Amino acid sequence: MKLTCFKAYDIRGELGHELNEDIAYRIGRAYGEYLKPNTVVVGCDIRESSPMLKEAVIRGLLDTGSNVIDIGTTGTEEVYFATFHFEADGGIEITASHNPINYNGMKLVRENAKPISGDTGLKEIQKLAEKNEFTPAPKKGTIHRKKILESYIQHLFTYISPSKLRPLKLVVNAGNGAAGHVIDAIEAKFSSLSVPVEFIKIHHQPDHTFPNGIPNPLIPENRHFTSNAVIQHNANMGIAWDGDFDRCFLFDEKGKFIEGYYIVGLLAAAFLEKHPGEKIIHDPRLTWNTIDIVNQYGGTPIQSKTGHAFIKERMRQENAIYGGEMSAHHYFRDFAYCDSGMIPWLLTIQLMSNSEKPLSTLVGDREAMFPCSGELNYRVQNSTDTLNLIKEHFTGLNPAIDRTDGISLEFDDWRMNVRSSNTEPLLRLNVETRGSLCDIASKVAKIEKLIYLSTS
Repeated sequence: MKLTCFKAYDIRGELGHELNEDIAYRIGRAYGEYLKPNTVVVGCDIRESSPMLKEAVIRGLLDTGSNVIDIGTTGTEEVYFATFHFEADGGIEITASHNPINYNGMKLVRENAKPISGDTGLKEIQKLAEKNEFTPAPKKGTIHRKKILESYIQHLFTYISPSKLRPLKLVVNAGNGAAGHVIDAIEAKFSSLSVPVEFIKIHHQPDHTFPNGIPNPLIPENRHFTSNAVIQHNANMGIAWDGDFDRCFLFDEKGKFIEGYYIVGLLAAAFLEKHPGEKIIHDPRLTWNTIDIVNQYGGTPIQSKTGHAFIKERMRQENAIYGGEMSAHHYFRDFAYCDSGMIPWLLTIQLMSNSEKPLSTLVGDREAMFPCSGELNYRVQNSTDTLNLIKEHFTGLNPAIDRTDGISLEFDDWRMNVRSSNTEPLLRLNVETRGSLCDIASKVAKIEKLIYLSTS
C-alpha cells in the first residue's frame, strides 16, 4: 500500500491510517535493509505515541540484524549528536515537531548524521516499506540503552566562553516539549561554573497533551506567553522552542519577537568576524539582509533550497561554517553540519555579553534596513496554478526570477518568494523591501488578491 507519511525530507503523518506501529516497524525494517547499518541511534520526543512508535522501529531494526543504541526521550539534535559521537551508522528520531497533536513522524540520518531525504535514500526506504517483503537476517541485533546528555552539554559549551558571560535573566519556554531536560542541564552547568545567568522557566515540564498549545512559536498567537514573561520579569531575552527543539525563537528585552531572518544575519556576522572568508548558506525566502551582511564581512553567501536535508547537503558540499533559514533552523559545521536549537541562543547571549548591547540594538538597524512580512501561509487548491498566476502577473515589471525553491521575484526596492510547503498543504509567502515597512502591506495585499483569485 502507498505510504503517505513519506515527505520530501522526513516522515510525518496522521496517527492511525498514515502512521502506526505496523508502519513504524516496516520503516525500521526498510531502513535496516536499505542501509545495512551495524549500529543505529534511536530516540523520541515526548508525544504520547512516540515511545510506542520508537519500540516498533527498534523491533524492525533488530530484525534486520542491526544493533540499536536507545538514548530515550530526546530532542532531534541529541540523536544527531549521538550518531556522530558514538560513530554510529545512522540515527532515527521519532518526532512530529510542531505538527498537530494527532500527528507523529521521524527524522532519519545515516553515518555522521548525514540527512536522508528524497534524493538520498528516503524514496528507496519508502519503496521497501511499502513492498513489505523483507529478507530474514541471520541473527537479530542487540539493543543498548545509553545516556548522551553530559557529552552533548559539553559540546554545546565549546561554542561559548562561559567566563565572559555577563549577568543575564532569560525567559525559557520549552512549550511543554522535549527541551526542558537540556535547559536544566545547562542551568546546572552554569551554576557549577558560577556563570551569572538566571532562567525564568515557563511551560517547562513535558506534557504530551500540550496544555498551552502545540509548541510552534512561528504561529503569532503562541508568542504572547514568552513575550509577556519577558516583560513581567524584566528579562534580557526570551527563548522559545518547538516540540523537538531543533529550532529556537528569540524575543528581545522588550518582549518583541525577532524574526529568525535577522538572527541568521547576526550569527553569520559573528562567525565571519572570527573566520573571515568562510561560506554562509541561506534559504531563498528572505535573502537581502543576509547577503548584505555576509558581503560586508568578506564571506561568500550561497543560496540553497529550503529544508534541513537540502541545507545540510549544500553545507557539506561547500564546507560552509554556518547556515541559517528564516524559519529558525541554524546549522553548524562543528555540529556535523546539523541544525541545533540550543547553539543559536548560546551564541546570542555571548554576543550580548561581548558587545554589552541588548538584542534589540543588535538587530534593530538590520530590521529597519530590510523590513520583512514574516512568513504568511495560505491554503490553495492547486499550488502550481497559483504560482504561475503570480509569476504571470508580475512578469511585465521585468523582475529577476529565481526558481531555487518555488518562485522568487526580485525588483529594485522589494522582493518576494512564494513556495509550496514541504510538510503541509500550504502556500508560503515572504516579502521584504529596502527600508520601507509601509510598502510591505501593499505588496502583500496585491499578492493575496492573486492567491484568492486562484482559489475562487
